[in-house]
Order: sequence, then structure tokens, then C-alpha cells
Amino acid sequence: MVKKFARFEEIILVLTLALMVLLIFGQVIGRYVFQTAPSWTEELARYIHIFQVWIGASYAVKLRQHIRVEAFITRLHGTPRKIFEGLGVLIWFFISLFLAVFGTSLVLASFQHGQVTPALQIPIWIPYLAIPIGGAGMAIRLIQQLVDIWRGDFAKPESEEIIG
Repeated sequence: MVKKFARFEEIILVLTLALMVLLIFGQVIGRYVFQTAPSWTEELARYIHIFQVWIGASYAVKLRQHIRVEAFITRLHGTPRKIFEGLGVLIWFFISLFLAVFGTSLVLASFQHGQVTPALQIPIWIPYLAIPIGGAGMAIRLIQQLVDIWRGDFAKPESEEIIG
């Protein structure tokens, strides 16, 4: 199930990137060749990019590719390292949980107010939905990482493997 979800994320990220490139390309052609371009393409590309960022953040947690400061942790081994790694992941988990919970509140509030986007005229809660989806995805992946850390079978970052 987890592998299928990761594969689904990869497919979504690649397809939305291709769609976003096509929309922006169409926008550029429209502006410079036809001297006019529909405004909805720019808005849709923006909302696609927002979803890409939030889904990509969750996917990057799975790959352990987020930027982190490792100057101190790389010097530790065994239980002290597990504690510091676990503490860092736990703090990050609470931040992503905060994003998921309050992102959901934002979605529900915008749903109740009925606000729509300027060009596409879609409900604004749809683009806002990226926040709780990304936050929840990161929170789930961080729980998995925390379990891996305490099992002791988490992979070291590539930069550390080369040096150490």
C-alpha cells in the first residue's frame, strides 16, 4: 500500500509538472504571438504548483531529502543519535500536524464563506486543500521515519555515507 501511494505521488508530480509547463507555454505563446492569453491558464498553473509543493514536501520526507543541519548529529552514534534524530523528527511531526489541522480549519472556513477564485471561478477551498493534504502526508511519513529511527534501520544521508 505504501509503495503504491509513493508511486501515485510520483505520477501525480510528473503529470502536473507536464501540465503546468504546457499551461505556461500556452500563456507565453498567447501573449507574444496573439497579443492576448486567457487568464485562467496562469491561475491554474499557480494552483497546480501549490499542490506540487505540498505533495512534493510529503514525498521528500519519504526520500529523506529535506534540508537539515547535520553538523552535530553526524558526530553521534547509537542511542544518543537515535534520541536527537527522533527529537528532530518529533518536532517536525508536530509542525506538520499543526499544518494539517489548521489547514483543514482554513479549508472548512473558506468552504463556508463560498469564496471563488478570480479567473477560474472555482471554490477557493480547493486550492487551500493542498495545505492539509501536504501536512497530513508529511505527518504520516514522519511517523514512519520515527519508527525506522527507533528500529535502528534508517538509512544514513548520502553525504554522511561518503564522508564517514
